[in-house]
Amino acid sequence: MTTESVFTGLKVLDASSFIAGPAAATMLSDFGADVVKIEPPGAGDPQRRLSSVPPSPQAEANYSWHLANRNKRGMVLDLKSPAAVEVLRRLVCRADVVITNFPHGTREKLHLGYEEVSGWNPRVIYADLTGFGDTGPDARQPGFDLTAFWSRSGLLAATRDAGAPPTVPVWGSGDYTTAVAVYAAVTTALYHRERTGRGADVGTSLLATGVWATGTLIAGALAHGTPFALHDRKAPANPLVNSYRTADGEWFMLVASPLRWPGLTRAVGHPELLEDPRFADLEGMVRHGDALAGLLDAAFRARPFGHWADVLTRERITYSLIQTPEAAARDEQLRANDIVVPIEGVGGLTETVNSPVLLRGVPKVPAKRAPELGEHNDEILAELGFGPAEIEALRAGGALGGGPEAGPPR
Repeated sequence: MTTESVFTGLKVLDASSFIAGPAAATMLSDFGADVVKIEPPGAGDPQRRLSSVPPSPQAEANYSWHLANRNKRGMVLDLKSPAAVEVLRRLVCRADVVITNFPHGTREKLHLGYEEVSGWNPRVIYADLTGFGDTGPDARQPGFDLTAFWSRSGLLAATRDAGAPPTVPVWGSGDYTTAVAVYAAVTTALYHRERTGRGADVGTSLLATGVWATGTLIAGALAHGTPFALHDRKAPANPLVNSYRTADGEWFMLVASPLRWPGLTRAVGHPELLEDPRFADLEGMVRHGDALAGLLDAAFRARPFGHWADVLTRERITYSLIQTPEAAARDEQLRANDIVVPIEGVGGLTETVNSPVLLRGVPKVPAKRAPELGEHNDEILAELGFGPAEIEALRAGGALGGGPEAGPPR
């Protein structure tokens, strides 16, 4: 196994906020990149204020902040200040990657537009993120994962149950999905630069990744196909792919192929169903989905989940317990596969969620806390060649905020 991670020596400027851009930068940091996060003075990235929902009664730690911003160094830089332009220029000139999600128009005013950034550093990989894309009537409309990723893409409408109104999905889920796309764009561009020596302008949008996640249904609509009706678990389109409840109140998801139908009849103790002409083939099961779902409902409600786990496993039928996030957090499978990993330096917080990319034989950097607001101002400015008097002048001129006097890590 190598002693260095794959992006050791790579320098990333994270000029993004809340959540997809920062999470993409965190994925790079997991593999050794030196990520400098810049935040505005005052309260900094809005995720510092809005992320810990629900609050943890056991820890004061802002666990979501550390999830999306671990392993970074932090600066406060007022990009509206003329004095900050030279600091930003030096940060860009030394960077391999710049990530931003400022809206078009705003980013140019803050000297973070692609033309200016690439003029300073032609080899830079410039990765941006928007809500709805670069062009079109809604290009400058603000977008969040709940609106652009979930709602506009068709995903939210397609995932509700029949008769139920749309709900609010897991917040941040579209952002973390989009972060993987930003990471992929950056790594693709780094490979391109390795081959050509040229930088690149890459990116994605919450809408694009939402439509990709809804891809099967969108592709069907493009082909003028007739979609399935919204799922109704009492009359499902396919009763072999449905949720069922057990005697001890647990819910599980059954995903049984027609080839497993004989084994399923044995598992539920009703082998006579094999002779029922209604269920002789998948078409019949679909046509009589309400009847078969009712029979399976009654069978599964008669025994606890532990029983069904044993018999379904024995018959090689695919299923999964529908876990709450609390149960998933305790799942030993997560730790066995480093899906949950230790985090250092956060009072009351010992573990966090790992990013999903795995390079076997290449270590990730151990997770360490996210930076305090402006924690590394002086350190990074010194690396950029600013002397103590110049740093003091920048602070006095309002270009900086925070600094070494920032409070203890939380």
